[in-house]
Amino acid sequence: MNKIRLRSQTNIEFSIQGGYKMETVKVVELVGESRHSWEDAVKNAVHDACKSIDNISGVEVYNMTAGVRDGELTEYKANVKVAFEVTR
Repeated sequence: MNKIRLRSQTNIEFSIQGGYKMETVKVVELVGESRHSWEDAVKNAVHDACKSIDNISGVEVYNMTAGVRDGELTEYKANVKVAFEVTR
């Protein structure tokens, strides 16, 4: 079961100068989840974000947590920041 929750949306926008092109990038924070691994949790977050966000250019993983039941890891969660170019 793939789940993604919008934890909070930050309105952080910044410009990156690459050669002569200036672009504006927006960053949103998401929590991806998986029953299998943290890597899958990150992939789920990015995959699901791609359904509603165009031009994703990067992801930063800044926290990983897990649910535990009877001494076993049962659910993996990854807090990520997804960056995407804002089209003008």
